[in-house]
Amino acid sequence: MGVKRFNDYIGIYTKNMQYVFKIEDEFLRHVHFGDIIPLEDFSLEEIKEVSSNDSIYDVAKEEFSYHGRLRYKETCLKVEFEDGTRDLVLKFKNIILKDNQVEVYLQDDFYKLEVVLRYIIFEDEDIIARNVEVKNIGEDRIDIEKIFSFELNLEGLGFFIHNVGGHWGSEGLRFRQPINYSKVVLESRKGNTGHSNNPYFILERDATEDKGEVYFGVLEYSGNFKIVAEGMPYGHTRILAGINDFDSCITLKKGERFKSPTVYFGYTKNGFSDMSRRLHRFIRNNIMPKNYNKNIRPVLYNSWEATLFDVKCEHQIELAKRAKELGCELFVIDDGWFGERNSDRAGLGDWYVNKEKFPKGLKPLIDEVKALGMDFGIWVEPEMVNPDSDLYRKHPEWVYQFKNRKCTTSRNQLVLNMTLKEVQDYVYGFLDKLLSENDISFIKWDMNRPFSEAGALNLDNRRSIWVKHTEAVFDIVKRLREKYPNVHFEACASGGGRVDLGSIRYFDQYWTSDNTDAFDRLKIQEAYSLIYPAIAMRSWVTDCPNFLTNRTIPLKFRFHCAMMGTLGIGGDINKWTEEEKNIAKKMIEEYKKIRHIVQFGDLYRLNSIQNDEIHSVQYVLEDESVVFTFLPRQNYSKSKFRIKLKGLESDKRYKVTTEEKVYYKSGAYLMNYGIELELKGDYSSSATHVKCE
Repeated sequence: MGVKRFNDYIGIYTKNMQYVFKIEDEFLRHVHFGDIIPLEDFSLEEIKEVSSNDSIYDVAKEEFSYHGRLRYKETCLKVEFEDGTRDLVLKFKNIILKDNQVEVYLQDDFYKLEVVLRYIIFEDEDIIARNVEVKNIGEDRIDIEKIFSFELNLEGLGFFIHNVGGHWGSEGLRFRQPINYSKVVLESRKGNTGHSNNPYFILERDATEDKGEVYFGVLEYSGNFKIVAEGMPYGHTRILAGINDFDSCITLKKGERFKSPTVYFGYTKNGFSDMSRRLHRFIRNNIMPKNYNKNIRPVLYNSWEATLFDVKCEHQIELAKRAKELGCELFVIDDGWFGERNSDRAGLGDWYVNKEKFPKGLKPLIDEVKALGMDFGIWVEPEMVNPDSDLYRKHPEWVYQFKNRKCTTSRNQLVLNMTLKEVQDYVYGFLDKLLSENDISFIKWDMNRPFSEAGALNLDNRRSIWVKHTEAVFDIVKRLREKYPNVHFEACASGGGRVDLGSIRYFDQYWTSDNTDAFDRLKIQEAYSLIYPAIAMRSWVTDCPNFLTNRTIPLKFRFHCAMMGTLGIGGDINKWTEEEKNIAKKMIEEYKKIRHIVQFGDLYRLNSIQNDEIHSVQYVLEDESVVFTFLPRQNYSKSKFRIKLKGLESDKRYKVTTEEKVYYKSGAYLMNYGIELELKGDYSSSATHVKCE
């Protein structure tokens, strides 16, 4: 249906949703979001103030609120004009309706400022996108002090908001928080998305995995973000999302415009599971880089935990041989191959091959890796520099800094001023040289510290660095992808610090967390799966005791956990026993048989260790399914569990393959009675393959 207009009511439609707003003299009024209702049935009453302290501007459910008049609620836009006026009065000017897009034009009634609200409809995917564009159509400067991309008003109170908290190594701690008559703020202020809150919102009152109304939205931005949920005293709930206004300001000179990041949002009556599957499909098909979004991800080996900074060509070649024997398809060398990089204290920024470690350059290692039938990948951290480096000694002015202040290091490094063209040219130049001179198929792009002394002395408006930094980084990646379309990129930021839609438009996958403990990963990956698809989640099998938790978990459990994403190996495989190598070969071979289901299938969270004894996740792709089940801790003598599957067809028969047996059952049986599994002992796990006959 797309778009429909009835008088001043505008209806935006997807396959199963309707979004309605109304054009009025004073503002755009939000009307409805949810199930489809005949547009001609809507008839809003005139808004009246409650009292002199409760104006119509605070009472109204606005489609786009702004700082001005008697507004004291959270707003989407705040500007300062050159004459010092910090007040907006936006008037409706025009609306353009297309099959899959709506553009609403607003203009200040005195100053030369224009705002465009843009809605893009993904009808079949049941997703609507919204962004905001602000234009300076006059002569004088305009400073944007705050710009949010999205505002939604929901009738009633009693909503809960879902998101994640945490820190490095502890990403993805799910929480459910009441809003009521309060304001809940989710944000990042570190320069990237960070390891705590994530730039999305999920609102519900009583939803479960498979039932209940859920309102959700995801911001396509990889920087300081802010999401505000506000319970209003007038009986409705608001949610706003966009760029964080913390220390932020964007200047528009004559003729300039700024387009906000896009929010992709939706509604379902069928719980969190339907929300997740819808977003996974949408992200795979519409956000991820098109030249790789339909490709199977290879099994990766990364040498970091085997060598740390003690990288030597011959040792890497030995690791590559062992990785090939296990069945790996991509060999990645991590930190330590460049400059005087023998620890994290020196060498970062000096992107030349260390001649002591690689006397003949990277070519002998790459040639050996390619001869083994694997692709080659490499780690870089282009946005950072060590003070103890040739680059910093030559260009100390290339880092973010304030006058009369000493720069603060973190992990012994500083942040390069990516808003400087010279820095952009340097970063693009060394990566271009690295890729043009070497047969490299994969780049792991890291970012191991947040910003401090966030001053870009080259900018007229120095508080715009938060936006301009991210723009510069992604522009470099975009240019590299255009020149080297067969090179694939991973976004890493000390683990999951760049897990967001902003980065996945330019990168092919995320490094989800530096925490590779398989028990912790079950919870981290479950939280990740609420929004983001398995194909973008790189997950490693590493050695035990785990470096972070000191926990020892059986190798099979570790593999099953990592097989729920894109499988990688990160242990010191030169030290693995024959038994461990045989287990690894078997598990990698098994993964290759089912990875298309995991990477492209629909996900169902069947059981969660947050609430249950076992953890069980199912993936369904057409007539195939795979179910991973984990028993972290056996209680008493209980070892048998029955798990009801989902997403199958009731009237079809399926071949069920477990580690112990093969049998045949109807879809109706598997979904209503279930599969029976026996898991004995702590950290037991299984993978069950189900295929339609």
